[in-house]
Amino acid sequence: MSQHIRVGISIGDINGIGVEIIMKSLEDARMLESITPVIYGSARIFSYYRKALNLNNFNYIKIAQASEAKDKQINLVNLWEEEIKINVGESTKEGGEYAFKSLKAATNDIASGKIDVLITAPINKKNIQSEEFNFPGHTEYLTKFANAEESLMLMVNDNLRVGLVTNHVPLTKITEVLTKEAILGKLQLLNQSLQKDFGIVKPKIAVLGLNPHAGENGMIGDEEQQIIGPAVEMAQKSGILAFGPYASDGLFGSGKFTQFDGVLAMYHDQGLTPFKALAGGTGINYTAGLPIVRTSPDHGTAYEIAGQGIASEESFRNAIYLACDIFQNRKKYKQMTVNPLIALEKEMER
Repeated sequence: MSQHIRVGISIGDINGIGVEIIMKSLEDARMLESITPVIYGSARIFSYYRKALNLNNFNYIKIAQASEAKDKQINLVNLWEEEIKINVGESTKEGGEYAFKSLKAATNDIASGKIDVLITAPINKKNIQSEEFNFPGHTEYLTKFANAEESLMLMVNDNLRVGLVTNHVPLTKITEVLTKEAILGKLQLLNQSLQKDFGIVKPKIAVLGLNPHAGENGMIGDEEQQIIGPAVEMAQKSGILAFGPYASDGLFGSGKFTQFDGVLAMYHDQGLTPFKALAGGTGINYTAGLPIVRTSPDHGTAYEIAGQGIASEESFRNAIYLACDIFQNRKKYKQMTVNPLIALEKEMER
C-alpha cells in the first residue's frame, strides 16, 4: 500500500496567482517523493498558465477522478472541458464559479477518504458567493461542510501559532459576539490542536486583551475584566495552561510571545497583523478543530501581480508541508491515546 500522502489541491480564483503558485510548488520533482498531488481543475487552465509563465518543468497527468491518481506524478482531475476566458488579474463571475467547482470537488473527495489532506489556493470572497457558497470564506464553508459546531482559524509559521476568537466579523460587531463561552471554546480548540496536531503535550497559551493596554485595569474598557479574564480563569480550572489577557503590542513587541506555544487573539487584524509582519509572507492558514486537515497560504488572490511570474510559492509550499505534518501527527496522537485494553485485544487477535 502506498505510503504517499494524497494531497488534494483546489485551484482558487483562476484569474489570481493560485495556479501559478501551485505549479511553482510542485515543479520540483523532490516534492513527489512523499506526496501524491491531486489537483482539482482544468487541463486548459494549466496549459494556459504553463505556457504564459514558461513553467516547462511542470508536467502532469490528466485523470477523471482521484482514485486514478498515481504516485510520483502530479495528477490533475479534469473537472471541466469547456474553454473559459481567463482574465488575468481581474475579478470575474467565472473566476468565482470555477473556484467553487474546484473546492466542492476537493471537499467531497476528502470527506469520502479519496484524499488525505486539502490545500486551498486563494479565492475572491466576493465573486465566489452563490446559493451554494454563502460564507465569509473557506473557514466557515469547511466548518459547515464538516458538520462541526465550530473551528479555529490558526495562523502558523514555524513555532508561531496565532488563533482567532472571531474570524471575518466587522470591527463594530466584535463586542456583540465576544463572550466568555466563545473565548473558552476557542481556547479548548487551540489547546486540543496544539496537542493533537502539533505534538505539544502541555501547551502554554497567551490570551490577548481587546482594548489598548489590555484595558489598563478598566480605564480603557472593561472587557478584559468582565469577559476575557474570567474566560482565562475558566480555562485554567479545566487544566488548560492559559495566561493573560496581554496587550497585543506589548506581547509581540517585546518578543514575549516566544515563551508560548500559541496565542489567542480576539479579532482578525489583532492577530494577523503581527503574525504577517513576523512571518514575512511564508505563513500558513490552518483550520483547526475539524475532522479533516485543511491548510492554505496566508495571502489572497494578489490580482495585482497575477500572470507576471513573480508570485512567491513559499507560503503555498509551506501549507503542503504543514498539512502533511499534521496528518502524521494526528496518526501518532491516535496511536498514543488509544485505549490500552483495546490495543491489547487487537494484538491478541493477530
